[in-house]
Amino acid sequence: MKDPVDTLTPMGVMVLALLRESDMHPYEMVRLLRARHDDRLLTITNGTLYHTVSRLQKSGLLDEVGIDRDGNRPERTTYTLTDAGRCAVIAWVQRELPRVDHPTDFRIALAEAHNLERDDVIPLLGERRIALVEEHALHRDGLIKARAKGVPAQVLVEIERQEVLLDAELRWLDSLLTRLDADSLPWGPSAFTDSDRYLAQRKAAQQ
Repeated sequence: MKDPVDTLTPMGVMVLALLRESDMHPYEMVRLLRARHDDRLLTITNGTLYHTVSRLQKSGLLDEVGIDRDGNRPERTTYTLTDAGRCAVIAWVQRELPRVDHPTDFRIALAEAHNLERDDVIPLLGERRIALVEEHALHRDGLIKARAKGVPAQVLVEIERQEVLLDAELRWLDSLLTRLDADSLPWGPSAFTDSDRYLAQRKAAQQ
């Protein structure tokens, strides 16, 4: 039988992460994702999200907890996270956070990394840093060699861009690791409070 983590899509991870906050119906999930501008990370449509919820339920990662109807609105099924779903979110983020070969999945993993404790995140990002250093050195050294051989500059622009991006990410990652090590950045599931802004956002998404 396939490991549920291997079948998770980025949308699936985001749905499960939402249910770590509270039981929700899919309509609320869509509205929350859009209110939080998570549609900059992946395309969010009602159809895709409802299909994702169905797949997650079949996989045993979430379950129905009730159906309600408010006035003339259609029935809304509320879902809850199962123990397997809770573990799957953590396992997926742990798997994708250190990797440098899945840039899209990394952005989702980073966005959901707050679901992990500080002591779990630091070594995972440390692994990523090692891989980034190697990749950056590969691009930097490749550029030096190419220029020494007289390779036309116009065919090196993509490599130049990637070298600059890798250098910038390394500097950003070092800054993040410094803040995490120093405990200057609140972190982990217990670091969140039900602020007025959060409660208002949840209430608006439920309308």
